[in-house]
Amino acid sequence: MANTAFDREKYLKLQSEKIKERIALFGGKLYLEFGGKLFDDFHAARVLPGFAPDSKIRMLSSLKDDAEIIIAINSADIEKNKVREDLGITYDDDVLRLIDAFRGFGLYVGSVVMTRYEEHPSAKAFKDKLNRLGIKVYKHYAIPSYPFDIPLIVSDDGYGKNEYIETTRPLVVVTAPGPGSGKMATCLSQIYHDHKRGITSGYAKFETFPIWNLPLKHPVNVAYEAATADLNDVNMIDPFHLEAYGVTTVNYNRDVEVFPVLRAMFERILGKCPYKSPTDMGVNMAGFSIVDDAKVSEASNAEIIRRYYAALCAKKKGQGTDSEINKIELLMRQLGISKEDRRCVDAANSLAEATGQPAVAIELNDGRIVTGKTSSLLGASSAALLNALKALADIDKSIDLIAPEIIGPVQRLKVDNFGNHNPRLHTDEVLVMLAVSAASGGVSAKAMEKISELTGAQVHSSVILSAVDTDVFRKLGMNLTCEPIYQTKKLYHR
Repeated sequence: MANTAFDREKYLKLQSEKIKERIALFGGKLYLEFGGKLFDDFHAARVLPGFAPDSKIRMLSSLKDDAEIIIAINSADIEKNKVREDLGITYDDDVLRLIDAFRGFGLYVGSVVMTRYEEHPSAKAFKDKLNRLGIKVYKHYAIPSYPFDIPLIVSDDGYGKNEYIETTRPLVVVTAPGPGSGKMATCLSQIYHDHKRGITSGYAKFETFPIWNLPLKHPVNVAYEAATADLNDVNMIDPFHLEAYGVTTVNYNRDVEVFPVLRAMFERILGKCPYKSPTDMGVNMAGFSIVDDAKVSEASNAEIIRRYYAALCAKKKGQGTDSEINKIELLMRQLGISKEDRRCVDAANSLAEATGQPAVAIELNDGRIVTGKTSSLLGASSAALLNALKALADIDKSIDLIAPEIIGPVQRLKVDNFGNHNPRLHTDEVLVMLAVSAASGGVSAKAMEKISELTGAQVHSSVILSAVDTDVFRKLGMNLTCEPIYQTKKLYHR
């Protein structure tokens, strides 16, 4: 799918201008709660073709002279070793990864705040580790009956007990490894302390989805509901905005539900609330940068189907529920789409049925479908990947990109020395061997030149793939789905 549905440069310009406007509105100091992913936002890139995964961080980089970052982490998440499922790392490790990534873009990370802090051994050890690394750490504490006991929350026994985070720049971005980290509470606590110190400051929220100025049932917004089926988020018309302005906008249930509480907090801290609705709080300009609604809708429909397969596989792995699956099925019915709309599904499953072995199908960006079957040398994913590169490079499918006599010794190494039971080559091994073969030129070099053209291709496997193959497809930017079936009947799958 051509990347012409979303104007990336327009977005970067509009978004940075909007944030500057909001800073000025509050007299030069803004705490910006950054929801979602600041970089590696592959969901946005999939549903808004043309939106680069790092678009938001690049936008923020344009404001780097005015911005500093606070990373919030819930101390309970450290104690229970909470893991980011998309990266497979714990939240505390992700804090370190985020700091490195922000610094790599030239952004200033001012501090880390540990929210709902308790002196758990793991939390204290992480705080000490950050201090040794020269990173400022602040402690915020749990407040009883939060967020409903407003008089207690907005008092010296509530926000007043939190350590005041020293900041030096007009834009303070508060982000976190994941949800439930206390980003909004951190912002409001800072505004409370600023007000006591005579400092004028304000709050705004940056969430890409749902997109407030698209229709409630637009595929982009429905895709957000599918992506958050595990959280049971529901898009809804913002009733406060409709009442205040007579204009229909879209928000989601948690922001709408918490707005009366948030408004009461602002009134107690500042004497009045600067916003009339949850939509007013936002600064998202993504909706103004869509240039081809039909392509965006098509991409979003495809994402919803992928989310459906992800939910099926999550349940098979014991990580998902029927309610998530049922919710996405309902969303698909609302839009009139089904899993049969994903063309690579039937191709993979038909080949698997014909061969009695796992199979993989890839729909290339030009619409062609190539397949790969399981053989004595290659797994289905590896075969499909090589066949896709042959198709892109106009190489006859009967030609070997990697000589069988080279594959044999690698298989023996895997089985005889590494103790693997499966001698077939995974996708990472195949790509390394292809790169080595390409050093001699010929068809292997021609195929290697086409790897970048795999980005955006659709992939389906007739079985749940190994973590290795899944990770390779992700790194190549290919959109993978799997049937919720394990290749073997073993109890342990890796």
